[in-house]
Amino acid sequence: MGNEPSLWINGRIYTARADVPSVSALAVLNGKIACAGDADTAARIAGDRARIINLDGACLLPGLNDAHLHFLSTGIAAMQLNAHWKPKDEILAAVREAAFRAKPGEWIIGWGWNQEVWDPAEMPTRLELDAVSPDAPVALTRTCGHMLWVSSRALDMAGIGKNTPDPFGGEYLRDGDGNPTGVMSDIAMGPIYNIMEPPDAEKKKKALKLAQSLLFKYGITSISDAGEETDDLDLIEALFADGTLKIRVDAMFKPRSASLNEMLGESKKIFARGPKTGLYGGKLRRAAFKLLADGSLGARSAWMLKDYSDQPGQRGRGIFTDEELYALVREAFIAGFQVSVHAIGDAANRQVLDAYEKVLKSHPRDDHRLRVEHAAALTSGDIGRFSALGVIPSMQTVHAESDREMAHSRLGARCEFTYAWRKLLKTGVKIPNGTDSPVEPADPWRALHSAVTGAGFHPEERMTREEALMSYTAWPAYAQFEENVKGALVPGQAADFTVIDRDFMTCGEDEIRNIRTIETVLAGETVFGRLS
Repeated sequence: MGNEPSLWINGRIYTARADVPSVSALAVLNGKIACAGDADTAARIAGDRARIINLDGACLLPGLNDAHLHFLSTGIAAMQLNAHWKPKDEILAAVREAAFRAKPGEWIIGWGWNQEVWDPAEMPTRLELDAVSPDAPVALTRTCGHMLWVSSRALDMAGIGKNTPDPFGGEYLRDGDGNPTGVMSDIAMGPIYNIMEPPDAEKKKKALKLAQSLLFKYGITSISDAGEETDDLDLIEALFADGTLKIRVDAMFKPRSASLNEMLGESKKIFARGPKTGLYGGKLRRAAFKLLADGSLGARSAWMLKDYSDQPGQRGRGIFTDEELYALVREAFIAGFQVSVHAIGDAANRQVLDAYEKVLKSHPRDDHRLRVEHAAALTSGDIGRFSALGVIPSMQTVHAESDREMAHSRLGARCEFTYAWRKLLKTGVKIPNGTDSPVEPADPWRALHSAVTGAGFHPEERMTREEALMSYTAWPAYAQFEENVKGALVPGQAADFTVIDRDFMTCGEDEIRNIRTIETVLAGETVFGRLS
């Protein structure tokens, strides 16, 4: 289907609107919703020339919006060795095979290992990689993206040894003799990345096209890209300019990990350009600034107020001092950028909320929509601060399923305020949902299943199906300052919607994670599938 007038009838059509939650027909004209109402009115508005699409009982929803994923990394990870949640011996076998095929000097790069699903659930070591790849350097990213597992060859090339100190904001895991085990977290990963040959522009273009195709297949028409460096943002914009990219992207600029002065210097160049919105027919927004306040639960680098329950003496670590974080947030805020900060641990969340509160006191702004990405572990005292400050908790409900056992082990009783969606919703906030892909697969239905079931982690925190739908449509649009452009089936808004193979509102809970896309429409154009 091109962008001709169309009339969609005979289906279950949900609008993501509180006033009119469902309608019987949809009319599309010039890439926008012309009518969402009864069949007779929609047919009259669509006109005699409209193409009629008989949904034949299928379910139609507004286009899904992943409010937190990594666009380029999603494509790059799909091109690398796939270690996602696989048994360790299976990962090592894949590395062995890749090493056999590798050219001299070629790196073996992969993504997705998770020691929590291994038996025993122990961190891996460089010696295991050395046994299957003695010559080719290996670097495998943990599923959370906050930890690397590398071979001895990689350590040697990066100059990392027994006397290498842990950097602020990162850690080299060590054996009993003080030697690095080959596993490192957060800022400590920098020396490895610095010596790896980065993907060139052509490979990045291929990765972005691959990621877009994958997202369209899932019914996703919009995303918040949770952190790209300047050159990659420019590449993304170039692909919009030549028509390669069509998906709606809220792109967050993330400075390279470096000293505060270097980060400020790089950021100020972006701030000088000012925020950009409505680019390429409203497809691209470059008006957000992203920082990381801590690491992840899986790496034990999420910054906690008290020790981890399963490792006394370890509380994780923050990336910035309070003064550093405030300085970066303040500069971005004054420049007119929307600020988003990654925070997993309760100490990191408190630090970010404190920085936001301080900035808002000195530079009041009524509609700032500051965001905390993940907002995973909180305290009872900080739950209400999101609403009070007008801060958006951007959360990924699928993490509750993936982290369920690990979170209980790491946090114990503190899990009461971890992935606390219902407690937050009761304060009046909106929770934009997502997957954090490639940390999790980009499949929205796993996230929505977790949202409505509590993922076996917190049944009392579950969302209603109406709330879950809003978390993937209207609420992300709000978090992107685009609630008047997309996110609901409202006349005048973009004709972005997805047709799925079962009724999300009425199907069995266990069926939700098996929902599949029949067709994805963006601005009135079919970008995936085709209804007969």
